Amino acid sequence: MSYLSDKLLVTGYLILLLSGTANAADNAATTEASVNSDAAPLLDVYKSPSCGCCQKWIDHAEHAGFEITAHNTNSLSQMKTESGILPQYQSCHTGISKDGFVFEGHIPAGIVQRFLANPPGGAIGLAAPGMPMGSPGMEMGNRRDDYDVLLLNSDGSSTIYAQIIAAK
Repeated sequence: MSYLSDKLLVTGYLILLLSGTANAADNAATTEASVNSDAAPLLDVYKSPSCGCCQKWIDHAEHAGFEITAHNTNSLSQMKTESGILPQYQSCHTGISKDGFVFEGHIPAGIVQRFLANPPGGAIGLAAPGMPMGSPGMEMGNRRDDYDVLLLNSDGSSTIYAQIIAAK
């Protein structure tokens, strides 16, 4: 435990004792858990067993701090449809957060993190349709495409959440 965590835990105990809480030990454990709530975000990633770019995206996401469980499947289309991802938004792999948000395709991990920190109301997740060249997992030397990361809404619509502009 870090120095800051120790101080917060002691502060939690003092607050509990001063407030007259009868079950201080249980409440202190809750305080300690909230101090350590900076756990890595979890994603289940569904991909084709033979797709190399999907594994590169998983490596990118893990490097950015995600904890990934990869699932190789030959039923991606069905899973995407069941998850509410319309065909025009689909790519080669789908990540699903513990809260059920979907992340379709080669979205930069920092954008996924930003979404998870403050999910917009009515959203089911994000998508980078197709396989944009130069996106995480689709690196091709200096070749890069501009592309949009779309916010997918529960009514099937989308709006631009982020624009990725390639350096010229």
